[in-house]
Amino acid sequence: MSEPTEYTPPKVWTWDKENGGAFANINRPIAGPTHDKELPVGKHPLQLYSLATPNGVKVTIMLEELLALGHSGAEYDAWLIRINQGDQFGSGFVSANPNSKIPALMDHTDPAAPVRVFESGAILIYLAEKFGAYLPTDYPARAEVLSWLMWQMGSAPFLGGGFGHFYAYAPFKQEYPINRYAMEVKRQLDVLDRRLGESEYLGGKDYSIADMATAPWYGALVKGLVYGAGEFLQVQEYRNVIRWTDQIFQRPAVKRGRMVNRVTGEPADQLHERHDASDFELRTADKLEVAD
Repeated sequence: MSEPTEYTPPKVWTWDKENGGAFANINRPIAGPTHDKELPVGKHPLQLYSLATPNGVKVTIMLEELLALGHSGAEYDAWLIRINQGDQFGSGFVSANPNSKIPALMDHTDPAAPVRVFESGAILIYLAEKFGAYLPTDYPARAEVLSWLMWQMGSAPFLGGGFGHFYAYAPFKQEYPINRYAMEVKRQLDVLDRRLGESEYLGGKDYSIADMATAPWYGALVKGLVYGAGEFLQVQEYRNVIRWTDQIFQRPAVKRGRMVNRVTGEPADQLHERHDASDFELRTADKLEVAD
């Protein structure tokens, strides 16, 4: 290991706005809104405010899967929250999620008493219970699905905020944190690979919210879609994770869910906002560019 750069923490930490790397413009040590901006409300009871990050994609996959099952009450409006522009700090969004992180869901089924749900795992459970789908009701199977869902919620910060940040986004490369988080991510991939070697899906024989939550993170990693770290992490070793990812990413509802609120990649794969099922055919970014 190369000689580390010495750092002695001061007695009192102070915020250096210029020392945040790629996300310096949106990271801050305080909560609450920075500006007044109400959230738009569309025609459907379910209003989603999000961006197609792995956490955002979890929820749009779930909503599209519910619609594919025939749950018409799962129709939704998906509004784009551009986190690089600070939309998550608008007063309306902070009211929906005091933590200022996407995604946030408002359920207006009862207009007199809208329900807010924030944190992607909580939204998945809320929708699963509301529509009776993708979360078993018998307790051994339910416990397995919820255990893997919570595993994902607790593990992904080591992948994204840990490895992803220091490997891809930090203002300069440091050997110690990259090695520390690479070791942990490979351990997590091994956990997944072993589980998927004994079970078709994370919760067992049936596809569930645990798979919807985990595939946008770890599936994207093994398919080389995030951080440019496939070779570095030797992701081809995790054959069971790759098999499972391919199986999930081929689902039509998953393909649609991964398009919603997307602002990167091929224009034909970007549906900035979703207000109707026909939007997938009529309002992708490539079609809007032609219209302009």
